[in-house]
Amino acid sequence: MKLNKFLKQDKYCSVKLKRLKTNHLQLKAKINGICGVFILDTGASNSCIDLKLSEFFKIKSTISTEKASSATDEISNTMISKKNTIEIGKWSKDKFQIVLFDMSHINKTLNEQGAKNVSGIIGSDLLKKGNGVIDYSGKKLFLKN
Repeated sequence: MKLNKFLKQDKYCSVKLKRLKTNHLQLKAKINGICGVFILDTGASNSCIDLKLSEFFKIKSTISTEKASSATDEISNTMISKKNTIEIGKWSKDKFQIVLFDMSHINKTLNEQGAKNVSGIIGSDLLKKGNGVIDYSGKKLFLKN
């Protein structure tokens, strides 16, 4: 039995992933009803959005004392927002927490390698909540309803 059929029998829904020139996996998601483009990062502990897009995604945030880090930098100024809706394909979650920080350095690196800007990062927090399964060869993310 193929993975797709097996997971759909177990109430999983799927969304297509796009492989970028940088070898990142990209997907579309809606935050608070607004569509954006995100990188799927299994190594990111939290899902994040570029701080500059907080108004665009209708995010109400507060200052966070936590520091974030990426592969390139430590990020000291973070915000946190706890009451968001997120939709990925037919999967959705209410009261979803999002970390906000300046993603300029991430988008600059993507641009230098021929990829376009992203709105944010889908991290392992979401994959855990949705019992995520990644089909790398089929370029799909499965999340359980």
